Amino acid sequence: MPVTGFDLGKRILALREKVVAHFDANDWEEVGLLTGFSDLISRHPRLLRSLAWGDEDYSGNALQVLKNIADQDTSAFSVIETHIGSKYPDEAQYVSAKPSERRITFAPNVFQVPENASIETDLVALMMPFNASFSLVHEAIRGACSSAGFRCLRVDDIWEESSVIQDVFNLIFRAHVVVVDFTGKNPNVMYETGIAHTLGKHVVPISQSLEDVPFDINHHRILKYLSNNEGLAVMQSKLADKLRQVTR
Repeated sequence: MPVTGFDLGKRILALREKVVAHFDANDWEEVGLLTGFSDLISRHPRLLRSLAWGDEDYSGNALQVLKNIADQDTSAFSVIETHIGSKYPDEAQYVSAKPSERRITFAPNVFQVPENASIETDLVALMMPFNASFSLVHEAIRGACSSAGFRCLRVDDIWEESSVIQDVFNLIFRAHVVVVDFTGKNPNVMYETGIAHTLGKHVVPISQSLEDVPFDINHHRILKYLSNNEGLAVMQSKLADKLRQVTR
């Protein structure tokens, strides 16, 4: 039976998910050797670089390469499917928004991993200072989330556990995206950002001052904003654009 364009498209998308979940540079080298497409892979301007740096366009680059291989040689694409299927059989759903090639099992003792919780792909968890002076900032962020098709929750929007830190962990665990505001170098925000990064979430950092951003992550792109009405409107628009780029 011939493979239709629709069927092949579904196979490419399914394979892309496994590639993004598991592949490292060595896996791409193996695919090149098995299929004869080493040059296509190594000469792609962004594929291996975006993988190495964890850039957000890696998923799109992987899709482009897989599609190019499938368009040129469907038998080679089938070889990739077989190779990946045997090396990385289907397993449980990831907590991470952008799974890496390795999995870890962890058992925290400060908080508990919530039972029967699932990732809510329309949920943004907001981590920011709890201060009346940030009320307009809070409104702008919620507006950005709404216009991008997301729900926005802060830990004060929920009360599920006896300890605040457990509610914080549960919220980050369920969220697809975590927006963090580093303004004022709030220690709670720093701690919560570490949790989000460990769980592999899409973290979108913002701040009124780049000097407030921790050295460990200041190489990431930070959305800098002004706290006046015009600055908040600009931030809301740019944040909404950023959120629309996040793959669900």
